[in-house]
Amino acid sequence: MNGSILIVDDEKAQREILSMILRREGCDIAEASSVREALALLAKREFDLILTDLKMQGQSGLDLLEQVMADDPQQCVILMTAHGSVDSAVGAMKRGAFDYLEKPLERENLLLTLKRAFERITLVRENQVLQKRVAEIQRIPSIIGDHPTMKEVYRIVTKIAATSSTVLIYGESGTGKELVARAIHDRSPRATQPFMAINCAAIPETLIESELFGHEKGSFTGANAREIGILEAANGGTVFLDEIGEMNVSMQAKLLRAIQEKEIRRVGGKVNLPLNVRIISATNRDLEGEIKKGAFREDLYYRLNVIRVNLPALRERGSDIITLADFFVAKYREASGIGVEGISRPALKLMMNYTWPGNVRQLESVIERAVLMAESSIIQPEDLPGEISRLSAQGGVVPFELPPEGINFEEMEKALIIKAMERADWVIGKAAPILGLSYKTLQYRLEKHGIEKPERRGR
Repeated sequence: MNGSILIVDDEKAQREILSMILRREGCDIAEASSVREALALLAKREFDLILTDLKMQGQSGLDLLEQVMADDPQQCVILMTAHGSVDSAVGAMKRGAFDYLEKPLERENLLLTLKRAFERITLVRENQVLQKRVAEIQRIPSIIGDHPTMKEVYRIVTKIAATSSTVLIYGESGTGKELVARAIHDRSPRATQPFMAINCAAIPETLIESELFGHEKGSFTGANAREIGILEAANGGTVFLDEIGEMNVSMQAKLLRAIQEKEIRRVGGKVNLPLNVRIISATNRDLEGEIKKGAFREDLYYRLNVIRVNLPALRERGSDIITLADFFVAKYREASGIGVEGISRPALKLMMNYTWPGNVRQLESVIERAVLMAESSIIQPEDLPGEISRLSAQGGVVPFELPPEGINFEEMEKALIIKAMERADWVIGKAAPILGLSYKTLQYRLEKHGIEKPERRGR
């Protein structure tokens, strides 16, 4: 029986007997005489299993169970209890404990219970590894996130990558539109050919035609030599037109003709050149609204919008913030050589409550800065930029004026819980930090208000 066990009991003799028995079975044992001591050990290392007495001086085994489950609902905890406290132990199992043992402990019963516990731990870990492998197979490496909206993005990218259809990507600045465009290209038959990107908003109107189509020598002042445009240079590959909504109407007409006729002509040129590129465009504008205002051509819109990909803002997929933050910590730890291992729960809570106007790009910048500024191996609230860490000084509380007519507190609490669960994709462990609650407390309040995931309500 191999594994690490933390024994928590305020009776020294009981701890010593258990330690002796379990070490003989090949277990790695650590001891704690109180809940406080146990939590200090758990902060330093992980244990496969916690074996704790129910009744102790000061905080009880139930207190330890609640705090452990709040941090890690998968932690295996077994309680030891006197015969008169069996009801309490059964209640503890409802709160997440694996099992309980009645005192005085019988060696065979102890070992049998621990054997079952380790079998369960092994199964849970194997399942986690399997789920991770499946996710890695399905995930597109450059796009990170498990929120349902991102899974829909993966599905579309995978399904349409092999085609040559035009794609229009909608999303706010910083959501990763170019990453999606590159993912489509990399999974397509054009993957070995060029991927060329141009930001239509960053190039003056007088130069964008030359950038796209190229120009002949002497075609305008400063054209001292022939230049190949992006469309010609990417022939056989993919062209990504970022911020397509910023392109002027005259240039839109020329782009439309190139797409329709599959040919281009350099500025100042007399020969039409064949064009074989896939066009992927992106915008953060409402192009249908721009069409109504006469700022965008309707015929070009339908040419570009054969396949539409909607990228959600980071605030709309809050459950991915932790996943993305962990990824960026690992990325910049490796790049900088600084030994930052992770992010503290208070810092994560602040990040979950922040609205991220700059989306994933802003989050990456924040994590890069935090890795460089961190005073310890764990990123703390004070390592975050002022606009985020400022929430800490406010206690993470949004100012709220009580209306003269009063409020229905129960309904408000219910509405806040539903909003947090929706942001966390109905994962209790991710929603709890948003509300500043423990896992078990949020679970209790969900049951109290009768809140269930929407698709389950009709069953």
